[in-house]
Amino acid sequence: MARLRVGVLASGRGTDFQSLVDARDRGDLAVDVVVLVCNVPGAPVLARAKKADVPAVVIDHRPFGKDRAAFEREVVKVLKEKRTDLVVFAGFMRLVTTYFIGQFPMRIMNIHPSLLPAFPGAHAQRDALAAGVKVTGCTIHFTDASVDGGPIILQKAVPIHEDDTEETLAARILEQEHIFLPLAVRLFAEGRLRVEGHRVKIDTKGLSLPPVA
Repeated sequence: MARLRVGVLASGRGTDFQSLVDARDRGDLAVDVVVLVCNVPGAPVLARAKKADVPAVVIDHRPFGKDRAAFEREVVKVLKEKRTDLVVFAGFMRLVTTYFIGQFPMRIMNIHPSLLPAFPGAHAQRDALAAGVKVTGCTIHFTDASVDGGPIILQKAVPIHEDDTEETLAARILEQEHIFLPLAVRLFAEGRLRVEGHRVKIDTKGLSLPPVA
């Protein structure tokens, strides 16, 4: 059976990208990471891709202005040239259009630093602290046309401490992202995910999942 071909989109440091590479190298994730597409020239994730021997392509979104679809067509071209089976948004700081989603229906995963549907958007940790909630976390979900929406695959709860700052909370959430993102990709690769309406059902036969609380 052919290994799943994963294309990763990222904009920044690339620690979630690194978690996929590390899981692959440990033998915990039997997939091929076939390409990294980055929209920010010089982003640290590019150095991680080079070290991991993953082909990297930079497509700067800025020259496209407000024409998001034109930018996305270039990204899709790269992903399809690499015969990508699953697209993973790993800190990809761009909203995508229905055109992009339609190219990979229920084959785009995103990771978000909150327990969705709570605190969508770019400042999830800040918003959680401002709201005074006691628990937040991370969510891995399939991407649809909504902002940080789509059927939820996995979630992990992270308690908020009394002395937390945005930075300390983000760091603790990130630790869990690095566990649960590779797991979500593994579940997809092994054919264990089934989307029914807005719910994702997981076949856990023969598999022990880490605790989510």
